[in-house]
Amino acid sequence: MSPLESVDQRLQQAMKLVLLAAAPGLLVMFWLYGWGVLINLMLTALTALAVEAAVLKLRRRPIQSSLSDGSALVTATLLTLALPPYCPWWLTVSAAAAALLFGKHLYGGVGSNPFNPAMLGVALALVSFPQSMTHWPAAHGVDLFTGLQQIFGFSLSQTPDAWVQATALDALRVNKSLTIDELFASHSAFGRFGGRGVEWLNLAFLAGGVFLLQRRVFTWHAPVGMLASLFVISLLCWNGSGSDSNGSPLFHLLSGASMLGAFFIVTEPVSGAKSPGARLLFGVGVGLLTYLIRTWGGYPDGVAFAVLLMNLCVPALDRFVAARQQRAAS
Repeated sequence: MSPLESVDQRLQQAMKLVLLAAAPGLLVMFWLYGWGVLINLMLTALTALAVEAAVLKLRRRPIQSSLSDGSALVTATLLTLALPPYCPWWLTVSAAAAALLFGKHLYGGVGSNPFNPAMLGVALALVSFPQSMTHWPAAHGVDLFTGLQQIFGFSLSQTPDAWVQATALDALRVNKSLTIDELFASHSAFGRFGGRGVEWLNLAFLAGGVFLLQRRVFTWHAPVGMLASLFVISLLCWNGSGSDSNGSPLFHLLSGASMLGAFFIVTEPVSGAKSPGARLLFGVGVGLLTYLIRTWGGYPDGVAFAVLLMNLCVPALDRFVAARQQRAAS
């Protein structure tokens, strides 16, 4: 077996394990929001595979072997987990196409992308269609026919009020009068510790992440760095349960895309840092930026932008850690 074939096999095995680890999160998301999750997954997967095949054909690269590595399906799955379940079909298709084109193939394909493709697709969708991207349905979705109508036949502005609500992070960010206890007691987006249902979704991603750690798909440095820094800064900035509270550390860990980001996004090997120390710093930076964007930024959840900003810092982080190691050795 040639070295190239060995690398391809390791990549395929890693992608299969990531898809397997994401399955609990997909199932919980389907339980929470209904058929829109599976419709989104179908749209992102078909778009990602079609764009991948088209670009490979234009580049005169082998299509079958490249498609079989699973990287396009992983990007599609992560996009599905980050997009609102009943957003318009054209938004889902646009985000998937942008992720493959501008996040992957613009730089040469697998192994060359400086940005996380899925997060680039999410960020472009957030900037281009902010209203649609912030319309998340209430927990426990609708039947298949209504979901198909919503995605393919109507815009989100026509969504019934019973479907759509502000997320817990969004409700906390704009809150000016209610205490934390009052928010948890009166607002349907809040669960026991974090977002209603979303806390279970985060626990499902945590379970998938522990599985990937156990299988050594990635090291602990980036996810621990992100979750630890998110915990520490939210603890330091936690100002109790008053109306001006920024939320407890547990709230931030179990709301939004915290666990998805920690175990499925910052661990992406190509756009992330290379050495263990740099990976730790990369994760720390993502956690800090996520909290800052959530609390004082313009978007309720900042994982996508935090990851992309830290992607820009990867060369500097790798050089910084390498220089320190050289000084320590000398």
